[in-house]
Amino acid sequence: MKKLVVLTGAGMSAESGLRTFREMGGLWEEYDISEVATPEAWRRNPELVLRFYNERRKALLSALPNNGHLGLVKLEEHFKVRIITQNVDDLHERSGSTDILHLHGELRKSRSTADPRLVYDIDGWELKSGDLCEKGSQLRPHIVWFGEAVPNIEIAISDVKGADILLIIGTSMQVYPAAGLIDYAPRHTPVYLIDPNETALGSTRKIEFIRMKASEGVEKFIKMVL
Repeated sequence: MKKLVVLTGAGMSAESGLRTFREMGGLWEEYDISEVATPEAWRRNPELVLRFYNERRKALLSALPNNGHLGLVKLEEHFKVRIITQNVDDLHERSGSTDILHLHGELRKSRSTADPRLVYDIDGWELKSGDLCEKGSQLRPHIVWFGEAVPNIEIAISDVKGADILLIIGTSMQVYPAAGLIDYAPRHTPVYLIDPNETALGSTRKIEFIRMKASEGVEKFIKMVL
């Protein structure tokens, strides 16, 4: 069975009602990145950071997987599907996909500020000041913030190197190191990109563009490869 590696970004979940950060009216229009998504922001104003991610978590709990997510589940009948997601939501898991790697963390989890190996599920939507790990330290969102290392990037590189097909969905391909993953795919590996927007790629790879939103694009991709 061929290995299909799928790299997903914010556009994957946009049809589920989760706002993207970079589109007009997106979250970065309301929030300064440096105030809510950096280690410095956490040290400076942890209450604001907690409130920002609590709002995102509350929105996620009311969201449902869309047909794009469900289409990727169907592909598991025909391919060994490995999903590498830049998204911090759990919509791939809830749709039924079975092999998922989160590059930028997981919104419904917290981790210790003293020991990053201590990761906990969040019950509900709220993470509060005073919520402590087993070592007595404050819990923070289990998110990779700007300026922090991406712990799973080497695993993702290895996955892409072994891909028979690479499918990219709903990502601007502007955020590194995730944007550089495309260059690790073998030269003979076909690459497809589903996104309704024009995408400025630094890669010289030959790419089959599918200018559609995730739901329609995944449906077309399925028809193309089966």
